[in-house]
Amino acid sequence: MTHPYHIEYAVKEDLPAIVDIYNSTISSRKVTADLEPVTVESRIRWFEEHQSDHRPLWVMRSEDGMVAWMSFQSFYGRAAYNGTAEISIYVNEKYRGTGAGSILIQRAIEECPRLHIHNLVGFIFGHNEPSLKLLKKFGFEQWGLLPAVAELDGIKRDLVIVGRAI
Repeated sequence: MTHPYHIEYAVKEDLPAIVDIYNSTISSRKVTADLEPVTVESRIRWFEEHQSDHRPLWVMRSEDGMVAWMSFQSFYGRAAYNGTAEISIYVNEKYRGTGAGSILIQRAIEECPRLHIHNLVGFIFGHNEPSLKLLKKFGFEQWGLLPAVAELDGIKRDLVIVGRAI
């Protein structure tokens, strides 16, 4: 990324921009299993589940506004899995392919010790080659495959589970 940027914890006022970026990915049928746009109201509980010291939600900003966001979410919701977190990254259309995702992944890896995270996992559609390639660049490997578990516009799609030990 050539423009100046900074990464900070998301605040509730960021939620409309977070939702806009998320919704911009739905029509591609590559990034999310949601088939219709979500609302800000429907994401409030999700937003409130994030905590800066355990499962943060970060936003990346430039002088133009929000570039991207990244969330850490608990994996599977049971105490024995507290050392594992699922990451999700969504990049504003204007900034896709600029390295924003790489910056966020690098930051996530660096922050894992502080967050007491020992494993990062991601759930990526098998046909989302750019995201799979990005995570592979940072040492993520395929840890699982759920064949044909999603149906997007009548097409069965695989879900690839990638992971990396920290």
